Amino acid sequence: MQSTPDSAPAAPPPPASPAAPAGRAPGKGSTYRPEIQGLRAVAVLLVAVYHIWLGRVSGGVDVFLLLTGFLITGSLLRSVERKGAIGFTAFWTRMVKRLVPGAAVVLAGILVSTYLFLPADRWRDVIAESIAAALYYENWHLALNSVDYLAGSGVASPVQHFWSLSIQGQFYLLWPFLIGGAAWLAARAKRPGPRGAVAIGLGLVFTASLAYSVVTTATQQAWAYFDLGARLWEFALGGLLALALPHLRPPMWLRVLLGWTGVIALVLCGLLVQVSTLFPGYIALWPTMAAVLVIVAGTTGSPLAVDRLLNLRAMHYVGDHAYALYLWHWPVLICYLQVTDRTLPSLTGGFAVLALSMLLAVATRWITETRVDAFTRVRPARRWSLAVGAAFLVPVLTATGLWSGYLTEQQRQQELAVQESGSYTGAQALTAPAAQQDHASVPVYPAPADAADDVPRTYADGCNQETGKSEVLTCSYGPDDAEHTVALVGASHAAHWFPALMEIAEDRDWRVVNIVKGSCLFTDIVQVYRGEEYHSCAQWNAGVLEELRDLRPDAVFTTATSTSIDGEAGFGGEVVVDGYVERWRELDRMDIDVIAVRDTPRMPFDAPECVAEDGPEACVADRGFSMDERSPLEKLEHVPDNVAFIDMTDHMCQGDRCPAVIGNILVYWDTGHITTTYMRTLAPGLGERIAAATDL
Repeated sequence: MQSTPDSAPAAPPPPASPAAPAGRAPGKGSTYRPEIQGLRAVAVLLVAVYHIWLGRVSGGVDVFLLLTGFLITGSLLRSVERKGAIGFTAFWTRMVKRLVPGAAVVLAGILVSTYLFLPADRWRDVIAESIAAALYYENWHLALNSVDYLAGSGVASPVQHFWSLSIQGQFYLLWPFLIGGAAWLAARAKRPGPRGAVAIGLGLVFTASLAYSVVTTATQQAWAYFDLGARLWEFALGGLLALALPHLRPPMWLRVLLGWTGVIALVLCGLLVQVSTLFPGYIALWPTMAAVLVIVAGTTGSPLAVDRLLNLRAMHYVGDHAYALYLWHWPVLICYLQVTDRTLPSLTGGFAVLALSMLLAVATRWITETRVDAFTRVRPARRWSLAVGAAFLVPVLTATGLWSGYLTEQQRQQELAVQESGSYTGAQALTAPAAQQDHASVPVYPAPADAADDVPRTYADGCNQETGKSEVLTCSYGPDDAEHTVALVGASHAAHWFPALMEIAEDRDWRVVNIVKGSCLFTDIVQVYRGEEYHSCAQWNAGVLEELRDLRPDAVFTTATSTSIDGEAGFGGEVVVDGYVERWRELDRMDIDVIAVRDTPRMPFDAPECVAEDGPEACVADRGFSMDERSPLEKLEHVPDNVAFIDMTDHMCQGDRCPAVIGNILVYWDTGHITTTYMRTLAPGLGERIAAATDL
């Protein structure tokens, strides 16, 4: 399943006039565009179908953003031309009334379904995203996580499709100032009307945003996907279309051709282009220009034209419910996949998801539009619109706050229990016979819901470099005049040893220098990340060598083997990565020792989710899933004298069985990264083996 669902179709402003007569040229005389409702239906159905049956995104995000820019620009411009100014407060309160109630109802449904259907380890993420969605910053929340390696193994959230609503909410705040500012400048310059100035403003936004989008998509696509700045050009393109449309009068035969070309191009976009990894750069011109063609074609009245399809009553009915349908289809799909343990629905299961989503959409629209409109019609004051938005939103925010507080208190109580109890032995349960006792009645720590937070402090300190950057970040822990300095170098499977190293360092008066980058092994070979050459990793590796030349630590602690070279290739073997030995030789020439630790086992499942759903006893992996029966280090030849190998597998596996919970402590916070709590229980054994193998 894709982790970046398409955009939600924002509810359009009410039509300003009746539908244009059949055969009328686009943009001539009427501001109502009946074919747009049909286009909205096509877009939302494509979004749902692609998500449900194909596990892909469709390009619907771009169509809806363009339509939003088209409709809102036209509405604001007409307000300026009629009244001489934009009613900012009236505009924003209308948006609150139209958008917030539906979003709040769906968020409430997501919170309930999360409690009922999703494992406890996902609750905190859903709560955090629900708050972000309710306050319209979900896109930035996801953007920050998209470049955070800790988020790389996360599964799809039932809330994450709200990122597009956040972008549209930010657009609604910004656009009145753009249109109003351009109109004000036109008036100061004594221009005959605001349209020329608005066109210039939109043109500048389009050019600057598209250029930024192309550059950012090429360098940090995961960030660009959620970045408002990389999406503004799509709103601006819609605005430019609204300005140009009255002047476009193509002949009938061309309008028929344009309409069908646009719809066919839109349907094929998600099949022919990998939207989730290439957008929103210049490739996003495909679906946006397809939508432009449909709008330029307009309502022709010809039996051969696509508007005959778009203006069907059924299409308009779906278009009327597009906003609510989009909001519901994604969480319904996520819950279905969770309950059925599938990656994609069956044909009948997909229809069930779509049907249930449509039923919920109809009910939601009746509650949040029909009934709200009836309520506010007799109470037209703007404060009533705000009151309606608050009445729906405040309970959702209150529920998320109370739930989050409850989980935090549970975590605090369990931390106290861990400190006071001898039941949490961790690795000692495998290495010390006296610790091998049954404590099944004691809850696992950290709790699955909190596992993702039990990570090395270096992440919170901002000391682990992100995947998209090449700058070498170093953070020093311990006294500057420490007897020994150890540099921790490598990718995330080096980073998770930090808690154990710090336990040892505090006992032995060491200084630990953290030099880590997500998915970037300490080697000179060309690495691959998400299917592409990992250029920032190569640059980072070169910088690390220079840093080590200056730092001159007593030893570098790094990984000696790896079960996955690029994070995308899957698991099923353990190797000494090409280039490792050469790196160790370079350190030997610098007179720096190397402590090379064998990689830790990986799980064929998400450990916290498995423990939450099935219990610790069911969550055991075969060591052969990710590790060789015989360590590759035993067969390695021509190893420089500065290298000492450490193997801690016996502290994580008992024979061929590698449990997700050892000594009542959860070992993994995902499929392969070790929790800080468990890693600390490895410190005594690791310290002994380092002392036996080195002079430290």
